[in-house]
Amino acid sequence: MSGEVVVVDASGLVAGRLASIVAKRLLRGERVVIVNAEKALITGKRKRVVEWYMKRVSEWRTHYNPEKRGPKIPRRPDLILRRIVRNMLPYKKPRGREAFKRLRVYVGVPPELEEAEKWVPEEAKLKNDKVPFITLAELSEAVGGGRWRG
Repeated sequence: MSGEVVVVDASGLVAGRLASIVAKRLLRGERVVIVNAEKALITGKRKRVVEWYMKRVSEWRTHYNPEKRGPKIPRRPDLILRRIVRNMLPYKKPRGREAFKRLRVYVGVPPELEEAEKWVPEEAKLKNDKVPFITLAELSEAVGGGRWRG
């Protein structure tokens, strides 16, 4: 394990592809920091993506949770991206939990990371310009993400 930190700029990158790349690096023992999480993209028509996510947020009532207490699905862009990465890790196993602890996700760029060299994975870029997409910031505002801009 190295003490080196990989800073990833999520601007204009597809969230799922980025998450799979970051998950692999985390499992290798690297520390990863993702900045500009609100600018990551989810492909699909805006209405369909928002309806799909709202369904996950609002229809959480089950036999084990009849009163539907607490927000179970994150609504802030940084937490949404963290959750996407977590779902790509073997989280319930110690190896996955340790990997997840090495991940940091920020909205915008924190002052201590402004001069750091940012890595942009080519595999996570949007390949077809004609594909409709929505940013995590737009998704967060549509599902009631609250005040996350600081």
